[in-house]
Amino acid sequence: DLSLPNGTPVDTSSPASSSSLLNRLQLDDDLDVETRDLFVTVDDPKKHVCTMETYITYRVTTKTTRAEFDLPEYSVRRRYQDFDWLRNKLEESQPTHLIPPLPEKFVVKGVVDRFSEEFVETRRKALDKFLKRITDHPVLSFNEHFNVFLTAKDLNAYKKQGMALLSKMGESVKYVTGGYKLRSRPLEFAAIGDYLDTFSLKLGTIDRIAQRIIKEQLEYLVELREYGPVYSTWGGLEVELSEPLEGVSACIGNCCTALEELSEDMTEDFLPVLREYILYAESMKNVLKKRDQVQAEYEAKLEAVALKREDRPKVPADVEKCQDRVECFNADLKADMERWQNNKRQDFRQLLMGMADKNIQYYEKVCVT
Repeated sequence: DLSLPNGTPVDTSSPASSSSLLNRLQLDDDLDVETRDLFVTVDDPKKHVCTMETYITYRVTTKTTRAEFDLPEYSVRRRYQDFDWLRNKLEESQPTHLIPPLPEKFVVKGVVDRFSEEFVETRRKALDKFLKRITDHPVLSFNEHFNVFLTAKDLNAYKKQGMALLSKMGESVKYVTGGYKLRSRPLEFAAIGDYLDTFSLKLGTIDRIAQRIIKEQLEYLVELREYGPVYSTWGGLEVELSEPLEGVSACIGNCCTALEELSEDMTEDFLPVLREYILYAESMKNVLKKRDQVQAEYEAKLEAVALKREDRPKVPADVEKCQDRVECFNADLKADMERWQNNKRQDFRQLLMGMADKNIQYYEKVCVT
């Protein structure tokens, strides 16, 4: 038996198929289900046509055993702008934490109709993942705004209170717009910044290549669909060759079906994950910038105290508070970065295994044909 340097045993047996390995990974990821006390799902999209606008709402279902909730189960309907409200509130009230990204509001590239079933389903999956990210976070999941989002029948009443709530939090977020300049980042946070820059660049390149591959696949699919019927027509003109020609036509038809399924899988499963993590990296960069601003403010306050040239200068309370904010930012950012890396490894492991499985299935269908 083989083992890693840390002593962890390695299973060298090959799974029956990539699908069985993917199922095994899924089981590993669900081991902590029994310990969870909050479950949220997004489903049942519905189209609403009003005089002034047309929009989609989604059903948000919550099941929980937490004492913070009055009931064990809730079901409310939310539209995209409600999810956007939640994310903004989380950013305002939890500035030291990484807030998961939302799918972009505007129509994604290549999709014309934002009310099409494909687009609505892709967005539903992204919104569901957004809420699950928050649900799994040890701090964000207890946020009062998240509680309101999950339970309030009329969210508009809480939206109108936005300015009053923001004024109460002014002290905690005012440093975000401060004019302080940071001398230099600590090495560990500089390394995080460099990693995020490189990660965004590489992922952006993969995203562009993937979109180009899908575009070429769809163009090839159009040609295949025009190519197949030619053999059927030919077979009708030459009776002696009709059987083999019909076989070729059927083969091309099967290839069309297999290629269409592969392209759909890349569009619906592969591209959204790439885009989510590009946005995730940008969110992490924003938190890193906020951390830098707090540290810069702290450094500026320390310099101001030093300039007083007192024999035994006493550190003012506001300087101590600023130092506490720096330490809080450092701890929260490192914890969220570790959590993000774990999620990223898990998501990309499943994504790449899934895509490998889909490609195997595609070539199996083509070869059998």
